[in-house]
Amino acid sequence: MIEQITFLMYARLLDINEARDENRQKRTGKPFQRRFKEDEQQLRWSQFRHLGSDQMLPLVRDKVFPHFRSTVASGNAFAEFMKDAQLMIQKPGLLVKAVNLIHELPLTEGDTKEMSTNTC
Repeated sequence: MIEQITFLMYARLLDINEARDENRQKRTGKPFQRRFKEDEQQLRWSQFRHLGSDQMLPLVRDKVFPHFRSTVASGNAFAEFMKDAQLMIQKPGLLVKAVNLIHELPLTEGDTKEMSTNTC
């Protein structure tokens, strides 16, 4: 179960960092390497966390987790960890509960360091 929480926290951190980079780009005009393409916006934490349980489970299982496997940089320990990522939570209500709990974690506070774009 800890592995599943880690994967879901990673989904949130990806979205947090994407939003930070988007805001920085708006301010500075400096481009950045996107973690989510235009047609992948529904895979972002900020999008799927609002879905009902019957919609969230298949999206996270069939789209978000495969996105993890395809976007991590190869050759590092994190990429090795993520290469077989799959959602093992089978109950839609349990996934919603986990997402809600993770959303309450203070991951945007000053103590949290931004993830390097090399790991995304």
